[in-house]
Amino acid sequence: MQTEFVMAVCDVYVKWKQGDPPRYRCYVNDELFTERSWIWREQYLEEYIPIQAGPGHYTIRYELVDPEYARIKVHNLRVGTGPAIIDREGRVQIYTPEKTE
Repeated sequence: MQTEFVMAVCDVYVKWKQGDPPRYRCYVNDELFTERSWIWREQYLEEYIPIQAGPGHYTIRYELVDPEYARIKVHNLRVGTGPAIIDREGRVQIYTPEKTE
């Protein structure tokens, strides 16, 4: 199967008031992509998610490790580069580009 390279991008916002910086995880189709500590206040992170995969649908999901201490929101999922679109369900849909002669 031929794979394609796609760079998905989204804006991540985390709100927290006190205590240690919250940690969050990003999954692509239930596979852990990254775990980070959120160290910023009053800012958002433009997160780049590289995907090298075959054609299909890929769900990007975020969760807090300790959700009782913070809130996370993800907005503006988009394709930065590569043969993909964001479908109606909010998934990255990778396709095989047509060959031109």
